[in-house]
Amino acid sequence: MNQNPSSDHHEVLIIGAGAAGISVAARLLDADTPPRVTLLDPATRHYYQPLWTLVGAGVVPKEESMREMAELIPWGAQWIQDTAVRFDPHANVVLTEGGRTLTYDYLVVCPGLQINWEAVPGLQEALGTGGVCSNYDYEESEYTWTALQEVARKPGPIRALFTQPAGAFKCGGAPQKIMYLVADHLRLKGRLKDAEVHFFHPGTIIFGVPQFARTLNQVIERYGIQTHFGHELVEVRPEAREAVFRITGEDGETVERVEAFDFLHVTPPQGPPDVVRQSDLADRESGWVEVDPHTLRHPRFPNVFSLGDVSGSPNAKTGAAIRKQAPVVAENLLAVRAGRSLDPAVRYDGYASCPLITGYGKLVLAEFDYDNEPAPSFPFDTSQERYSMWVLKKDVLPRMYWHGMLKGRA
Repeated sequence: MNQNPSSDHHEVLIIGAGAAGISVAARLLDADTPPRVTLLDPATRHYYQPLWTLVGAGVVPKEESMREMAELIPWGAQWIQDTAVRFDPHANVVLTEGGRTLTYDYLVVCPGLQINWEAVPGLQEALGTGGVCSNYDYEESEYTWTALQEVARKPGPIRALFTQPAGAFKCGGAPQKIMYLVADHLRLKGRLKDAEVHFFHPGTIIFGVPQFARTLNQVIERYGIQTHFGHELVEVRPEAREAVFRITGEDGETVERVEAFDFLHVTPPQGPPDVVRQSDLADRESGWVEVDPHTLRHPRFPNVFSLGDVSGSPNAKTGAAIRKQAPVVAENLLAVRAGRSLDPAVRYDGYASCPLITGYGKLVLAEFDYDNEPAPSFPFDTSQERYSMWVLKKDVLPRMYWHGMLKGRA
């Protein structure tokens, strides 16, 4: 790091220019008396990641999920293309990789989460070859479709494995969505009868909201998917085409299980970025940014807010959650800036939405809150598979994201 960093002050400093950072910046700048807003993010490209499942299933090209970051930064915001390497919330300071010392009046922390590919030995080396794929990367999502086409053409029996990691990760339904699409593709090609489809899950249930779980269990039965709970991926052996799982019994004892595969889709372990986890902003136990779950304000640093995947609020980590969190953060920050008490009506209730694709042209729209109670947006039962919800996922939500949410309008 530069030993003589420049020093500059920012009224509102937002760490991260993803869905959360840009949405909050747009809303702040649209206020009657807008603050000066700075976004800190090194990326040159911005991704609408929910499309990557559809990329992996051959429905849309990966390029539809990408925009140049410069096109999305809200007018009036300053953009610093750099990376935060240290937070000192006691002094209202953020240090950057480029050697800058940024001070602030208000801090919004939303750099997203960290994907820990290296946590599973052999995974990084295997990705993109030999049927090992993951929709948690822009480039790799394209290989999922390549691998799926290859395995569908393979003569003889097919073994397709899908994994879900322990702990929190973005889009809790993603490991299942691609599994159902792969099974449906094999069905359409007349190969499902030759396939074993296995889902390995470290938990004990398929989905936390019972009415949606009932439908998913019916989908699992329809495709003949074999579910294995209490299983966590701990190693990939690409040359042998084997995946190693740790099984944890009710008594806490663990054993390993080795499974051969022709196709392996991995949802990698994820967690808070190291720079957050090692800072005083983090909850000591979890490593996520500590926040009040309803105001999204830090309980120990009153000029700090956090939202999105890095936030320690106990909601599902989805883009839909961010859409509900962004107006709460913007309004509460503006209230603190104006010297007002927080409006008790401006609260985040844990809303999250998971559009659960169950096949080509079929989708279950799961919407729920902190209590895992349904929180529907439509006047009909979205726990049933519907083509209309598939259209919502594929065509409507991306447009709403680019032209509404990132503009502070939705």
